[in-house]
Amino acid sequence: MIPRDEVQNVLDCFDDVKSERIMAIMVQIREKLKTDITKDYLDGKMQGIKDAATEDEKKNLCKTLIPYIEWYLQGN
Repeated sequence: MIPRDEVQNVLDCFDDVKSERIMAIMVQIREKLKTDITKDYLDGKMQGIKDAATEDEKKNLCKTLIPYIEWYLQGN
């Protein structure tokens, strides 16, 4: 599992982190989710990010993942 301080650093420096790094963290956070419906919903968001044409578009879509990162940092 990814260290919490590394995840916190990504959140703190979100605008400077590449979308690929955010996605790598999300794959690991996904494993901590408890329900399949939540995992499926997150999968859809992540697929949309992968399908985006530019890094700017991907980063904008990655902002919708911030609540998942915050949830992980709360110790859930």
